[in-house]
Amino acid sequence: MTDRLITHLRHLDIAVPDYAKQREFYTNLWGLTPVVEEPGLSFLAAEGSPEQYVVRLRQAEDKRLDLIALGAEDRASVDALAQRLATAGVQLVGEPGALQTPGGGYGFRFFDVDGRTVEISCEVQVRAHRRIEEQESIPVKLSHVVINSPNPERTRAFYEQHLDFSLSDTLFHPNLGEAMYFMRCNPQHHSLAIARGPHVSLHHASFEMRGIDEYMRGTGRLLRNDIKKVWGPGRHLAGNNTFSYFLDPHGNTVEYTTELELLDEDTWHPHLYDFTQPEVSDQWGTANPMDEFVAAESFNDPDRGVFVAPPV
Repeated sequence: MTDRLITHLRHLDIAVPDYAKQREFYTNLWGLTPVVEEPGLSFLAAEGSPEQYVVRLRQAEDKRLDLIALGAEDRASVDALAQRLATAGVQLVGEPGALQTPGGGYGFRFFDVDGRTVEISCEVQVRAHRRIEEQESIPVKLSHVVINSPNPERTRAFYEQHLDFSLSDTLFHPNLGEAMYFMRCNPQHHSLAIARGPHVSLHHASFEMRGIDEYMRGTGRLLRNDIKKVWGPGRHLAGNNTFSYFLDPHGNTVEYTTELELLDEDTWHPHLYDFTQPEVSDQWGTANPMDEFVAAESFNDPDRGVFVAPPV
C-alpha cells in the first residue's frame, strides 16, 4: 500500500456573481447546511460528514474555482509536503501556518501545474455530524472532484509526483486517446479525476448519498424543481458508482452518487476502459447517451482564477 501524506478530500470552494441564487440552490435544493456565514461568504456542511464544511460559496465579479482542499495526517506531513513542493519549484501561495477558516487547523496553499489553488491542512476541528436516516435525500459527504485540463497527462504526473496520488482507472476513446484519469489518495476509487478539456476548469463535484433510494429521491427532487439535468441516472463502470449530473445556477456540474468502489490497493491494477462502449459510461443503460451536449456542459467556462489566489 502506498505511504501517502495526503489522506482525503476536504472541501471545494467556488466564487460566483449571483451569490444569493447559488446559496439557495446548494442549501434548499442540493441539501447542504450553512454553518458559518458572513456577507457574501457561506460555509456549507454535509450533515453526514465530520468536515467543518464541504462547499464554500463566495460572492465575486467573476465565476471561478477558488480552491480544492485536501487533508493531511499531521503537521509533519503538511510541512513535508510544503517543503517537497517548494524544492520542486512549485509556487506556494503562503507558508504553512494557522488557518483562519471554520475549524481552524494548520495548512498552506499552492498553485498546481494548471494554476488552480490547492490547500493542504491538518488539525481542523471535527464537526459534530450525524447518521443520515433512511429516505433522507441529502449528501452524506463530498465524494470527489473532477477537473478539466488541456494537458491531463501533465496534470496527472503533477499529482502523482508531488502529492502521491495513484491511478485507479483510465477512460479512452479509440480515435481521441486517453480522456480521463481516476486518481486516489486513499482506498476510495477516486477522490480526484482529471479530464481532457479545452481549458482549465471545474468538470464536476460529486456528493455521496446514503444509498440507492436516497440517491434516486434526491435526483427526483432536482427534476421536479426543473433543475437542468446533464446526465443520468445511471451507473458508471469505472468506480462502479451511480450518477445523476445537474447544473447549478452558474453552470457548474454537480453530481449525486452512491456506492463508489473501495479498492484493495495491494492487489488493484488499473483498467483502460473504452468509453464508446455503452456499458462503460452506464452499466444500467438508463442514462441519456454520452453525447456532445454532456461533454460541452462538462467543459464548463474557462476558470478565471488560474494562478490567482482567492482573497479568502
